[in-house]
Amino acid sequence: MSDVEFKNAGKVYDDGTVALESLNLTINEGEFLVLLGPSGCGKSTALRLLAGLEDITSGSISIGGSIVNDLPPGARGLGMVFQSYALYPHMSVRDNLSFGLRRAKGSARIDKTEISARVDEAAEMLDLHRALEKKPKELSGGQQQRVAIGRALVRRPKVLLMDEPLSNLDAKLRNRMRFELRRLHEMHGTTTLYVTHDQVEAMTLADRIAIISDGKLQQHAKPLDAYHHPANTFVASFLGTPAMNLIEGAAADGKFIAGDLEFGLPEHLADRRGPGVYGVRPEYVRILDEGGVRCRVGGIERLGGESICHLDAGGHWIRALWHRSGGDASPVVNEDHEQLSVDLAVPEAVLFEK
Repeated sequence: MSDVEFKNAGKVYDDGTVALESLNLTINEGEFLVLLGPSGCGKSTALRLLAGLEDITSGSISIGGSIVNDLPPGARGLGMVFQSYALYPHMSVRDNLSFGLRRAKGSARIDKTEISARVDEAAEMLDLHRALEKKPKELSGGQQQRVAIGRALVRRPKVLLMDEPLSNLDAKLRNRMRFELRRLHEMHGTTTLYVTHDQVEAMTLADRIAIISDGKLQQHAKPLDAYHHPANTFVASFLGTPAMNLIEGAAADGKFIAGDLEFGLPEHLADRRGPGVYGVRPEYVRILDEGGVRCRVGGIERLGGESICHLDAGGHWIRALWHRSGGDASPVVNEDHEQLSVDLAVPEAVLFEK
């Protein structure tokens, strides 16, 4: 295992497109780090630069303290798992797992006994031991993905790279594979860089997440730290389902004013002044019997264990996530388009400067 460091790493294509701008990021030895962001933000570019599949334009990338800018992919000691399983259809699971080891040359070559031992170890870890003689077409999607992961693990890589590895699976299988990937990491402890646009994968898998937008690193933190203390409005709106409510206005004299909407600031923000964006997550918007901010209900999404209320508060649309029960429960909203009151001045609210 090794640590990884991006130091002012950048990528500019020949047509002038800036894919990645001065990325400074460290992945600690044994850490599971997730690069998270929307499509086209630069996260896959960062992974490809680390893998040696793209040439770096500026800055440096090091693995285990050694700069690898000019090393070919095969000399970097990496294992790679991509969206496509890329299994050999005519080979058994055993042969797919061992293919890279059998093709190794020079000092990387190992004997057949060691190859067999590594394959058996990976198969047991990935619950593939009963499928070693099967062909890929006889496997489920989840099993095929596990073969692709096992093929990378048997090489004992310094760093494991994963680029959207679960995106071809259905929702139920993705949930299971998230659990299995986390379990595998805890067992194996390989330094891992995982790329995804799926915030649920990021929140459930990562030791830390690095959120990227427009080629720039926005925040690098533990998942819950980024969720509860977002660095900016992009992070606040990207993490969370539903996304954080963001209201643009100004703070003054202990109040927040946004057009026709006005409410008192919570105690921890009461001394703030000037223009800003007030943020509160839907699960903290408490529906009240009386008082608070008066809203018109625009619609309700009933999801079984919870409901999302879409509310018009003085011309600003906000969402309240209702899923509490017992004495702390919010009043149940029974009819669309009724009026109700909410409390926005909650201790969990944030205020971003403009």
